[in-house]
Amino acid sequence: MTPPSLVDRHIGFVHALRRAGLPVSLAEGLDAANALTVIDLAERETLREAYAATLVKRPTHRPGFDALFDLWFPPVVPGSYDWYDSYGSREDAGTDEGASDLGIDLERAELPELRDRLAELLMGDPGDPAFREFARAMVGRFGRVQAAAGRQSWFSYAVLRALSPDTLVARLLDRMLEARGGLPEKVARQQIRRNIAAFQEAVASDVRRRIAEESGIEKIARTTVKPPIDKIDFLRVTHAELAQLRREVYPLARRLATRLTIKHKLGHRGRLDFRRTVRASLSTGGVPLTTRLRPKRPHKPELVVLCDASDSVATFSHFTLLLTFALREQFTKVRAFAFVDVVDEITKLFSPGADVLDAISRMSKEADIIRFGRTNYGQVFERFAERYPDAIGPKTSLLILGDARSNYQAAAVDTLKRLAGQARHAYWLNPEPRPQWDTGDSVATAYGAVVPMYECRNVAQLAEFIETLA
Repeated sequence: MTPPSLVDRHIGFVHALRRAGLPVSLAEGLDAANALTVIDLAERETLREAYAATLVKRPTHRPGFDALFDLWFPPVVPGSYDWYDSYGSREDAGTDEGASDLGIDLERAELPELRDRLAELLMGDPGDPAFREFARAMVGRFGRVQAAAGRQSWFSYAVLRALSPDTLVARLLDRMLEARGGLPEKVARQQIRRNIAAFQEAVASDVRRRIAEESGIEKIARTTVKPPIDKIDFLRVTHAELAQLRREVYPLARRLATRLTIKHKLGHRGRLDFRRTVRASLSTGGVPLTTRLRPKRPHKPELVVLCDASDSVATFSHFTLLLTFALREQFTKVRAFAFVDVVDEITKLFSPGADVLDAISRMSKEADIIRFGRTNYGQVFERFAERYPDAIGPKTSLLILGDARSNYQAAAVDTLKRLAGQARHAYWLNPEPRPQWDTGDSVATAYGAVVPMYECRNVAQLAEFIETLA
């Protein structure tokens, strides 16, 4: 089979980035193609940075970009086709993956000797070609595993299980502290962990390269890259991703507060100042040709958040707590309420200095939000109106976060209409895809007719919602 040309690889690479959720426009793809005409194509890292400069917009997109780049433009490895064979020989390539003297026979060395060599490499620079060469050799030796009856494939876990780099931390720490007297232990541990992570990524990268050579680049590219943090579905977010979400949500919270304030300013011009209007009419014979308005007082936005904390949207409720944490600093007053089939105020969990993960744990233990354990939006709205009649006022923005699934209970639409009518603004963010609204026990359309409802499954959609408030 004829290897793909550079143009084919460029087109495939750009399409793979788009499938992975990275925003790459047609113009940016053309900019990248133009950049290829002014660089040395044999310099792989120069090629990588040329693509990154033209296609990558945010730091959070870089890991996915690098993973896909390594698939579409793999390093030179003996015995395999490299992408620039058509542009020069390997001797002319000047590759950054050049051979290194690792000092031992990697094919025949015993495992203890290999672990000793790994420890030496982890003490050095992960950018050393010997580091990547060792990772490739270990994948070749330990990475091929029986995947199914009569079929083998490549796996990272087999390599990491054989070498167990995490068990070398204590040895590496002693050697590093001895070799670099005065280095703080915390700094040494961080460096060791970074180097181990770099080795794990080098192993994973070579595994992906080998699978791509056997199964095709397109097949492995579809499963290699996780979506960027702003495209990860709130209903599938992990605890490890909550910290990243927190960094994404804070600037959006500031924009949300600003948009609600601007919306208020644009919607009201201020009250008529009768005395000044009469005084101004004296110059026109008593005819009030020009009206005078009272100066408008600065608007101090207040916020009430109603958050569905049921199991069906558990990870979404984690996001809503993150959002509430961020909004707390942007509004004059924030009151937060959580519910399943009963509602309880959780504002006290957002005191200054509180941690969001602690708040999540405390909410499940302290908040009175569950009676029978089945979500009941109608009962929640009625109980909220009864228990907290002063929560919503003419300065309040009401934000409801939930999937609008009420387990076939009465929807209490009239109660929601009354609550929304008391607020200055009311919005509903629903984490379910729009095609699933009104399926099963969902009453999304009924509630959406009262409170504008927006699909909000990720940070990108949250940003789009905020833009609609302009």
